[in-house]
Amino acid sequence: MDQPLAGKTIAILVANGFEEIEMTEPQRALLKAGATVRVISPEQGLVNGWHGAAWGHYFPVDRGIAEVLGADFDMLVLPGGTRSVAKLSQNPHTKRILSGFMDGGKPVAAIGDGVELLVHVQKAKGRTVAAPEAARAALTEAGATISEDAVVTDKVLVTAVGQDAVGSFVETLLKVFGEAAQVKKAA
Repeated sequence: MDQPLAGKTIAILVANGFEEIEMTEPQRALLKAGATVRVISPEQGLVNGWHGAAWGHYFPVDRGIAEVLGADFDMLVLPGGTRSVAKLSQNPHTKRILSGFMDGGKPVAAIGDGVELLVHVQKAKGRTVAAPEAARAALTEAGATISEDAVVTDKVLVTAVGQDAVGSFVETLLKVFGEAAQVKKAA
């Protein structure tokens, strides 16, 4: 079985209210590709997803957001969910971790409301992104260019509009993350 991400550790950053499918679909694909996947969160013990119009399942938190560094991981996934993104945008550790990834040129994949975290950490300027309608004004004001495509790759940043594009998002992030892993391996 081909496992292009074997030996890579990937963080999924969420808080209570994240969109379940935007977390579980990438998580499943990354595990299948051989990656070690860790859920990091400001929540302790368990984090509660959002599914449809109601609270969803609980997922174990592997590490607290205050305990980790961007350097601990090779790649980062930012699922959406308005509650999750609102909570993460208020947490200073979110800025520290996401800035570490962006400044270090490490792969980041954000979907749905998760794309808006780029604004909160001042990393949207000069980026071309796909984003849900609700986040577009803030991203544009922060200097991002909004694409009409459902999924966009800007260097090693993958963004997607939301759940309707989750299949394409997962396929694209696997490609980008796999290419980044190969470049790092060759270096």
